[in-house]
Amino acid sequence: MTFERLLQQRLEAIHREGRYRVFADLKRRRGRFPVADHFAARGPREVTVWCSNDYLGMGQHPAVLAAMHEAIDSVGAGSGGTRNISGTTHYHVELERELADLHGKEAALLFTSAYVANDATLSTLLKLVPGTVVFSDEKNHASIIAGIRHGESEKHIFRHNDPSDLEAKLKKYPKGTPKIIAFESVYSMDGHIAPIASFCDLADKYGALTYLDEVHAVGLYGRRGGGIAERDGVMDRIDVINGTLAKGFRVMGGYIAGRRDLCDAIRSFAPGFIFTTSLAPAIAAGALASVRHLKTSANERDHHAERVRTLKRLLQANGLPVMDNPSHIVPVMVGCPKHCKAVTDALLHRHGIYVQPINYPTVPKGTERMRLTPSPVHTDAQMACLVRALRELWAACPVPAGSYVRLAAE
Repeated sequence: MTFERLLQQRLEAIHREGRYRVFADLKRRRGRFPVADHFAARGPREVTVWCSNDYLGMGQHPAVLAAMHEAIDSVGAGSGGTRNISGTTHYHVELERELADLHGKEAALLFTSAYVANDATLSTLLKLVPGTVVFSDEKNHASIIAGIRHGESEKHIFRHNDPSDLEAKLKKYPKGTPKIIAFESVYSMDGHIAPIASFCDLADKYGALTYLDEVHAVGLYGRRGGGIAERDGVMDRIDVINGTLAKGFRVMGGYIAGRRDLCDAIRSFAPGFIFTTSLAPAIAAGALASVRHLKTSANERDHHAERVRTLKRLLQANGLPVMDNPSHIVPVMVGCPKHCKAVTDALLHRHGIYVQPINYPTVPKGTERMRLTPSPVHTDAQMACLVRALRELWAACPVPAGSYVRLAAE
């Protein structure tokens, strides 16, 4: 009863704060994304999805679907075990080779998610090299934070995207002290892009290993979709790259890419890799098709970039509080969990527009927002509908330009 009472109190608290999370029951329509059916009490209703991480629409791409069908027909459903015990199929081997090539590295290693990849890799590295000091960007993802915590090493948090603050912390340690600088390329909630070259300069100067999370950039940036490091011409200066197969490539899974001995050490010592059933062959096959396609096709990236520019311009032209940034992330600020939920509920139920509210702990309290993710398959008409609906909600509660808003959208 003690557990039950305490759990109820915890749940009641997040209800009162307005940040209790409600999952939308959706069923995508193949070939019609971003259209989906939303299942609610009164039955299914057609909605337009505006918050998916299927950034390039690859979840509907014929090559990806065909590869997954072929794998199911050839080898069946599941992988059959861990990678060590019957769970390494040829699809896994090919995908790891393709990912290593994508990032110009000697090897790559697949995980069930990028979260697991970050947690397992960082914690294992820190335990294998005692005395390592970690320097982590203050806005790093929860999976990086978890990996560092589980590694039980000394850590220092540097100001977001601030090379000067990072150097001030690095210079306190002898060059011979093992160090890791951990950061992301695209920060998924604010859309900031890291000064990767500057961080690499500091790594060279102070003898640190660079650990870069490219989760929100792989597939989307660079000549072949290798991410921001490829776009900026610094991929060879990064020691470990973490990526996902679930966003730009839009299937499932995560990975790291780096030197062969490093990947082998993680393969050999990381519990998060050793004791987990491997990705289903169909998932590996679909991801492989997606990576291969985006290596040679820039059409999706070019169209995606145009859609992002267009939506940002429309939101700004209509006086909506979109956060300016250099990436494809389009945050529209609200600043209160209850009002953020009210706005997104109004969009869903009045306008057939699905956007999930982003609240604490994903973002700091007071910076609650909607996070819009335009894709190549969002049409001008769908953009116009979205902007018109947002303008109507904002007009119901005018606010000073540039401030966060409190909307009475209930």
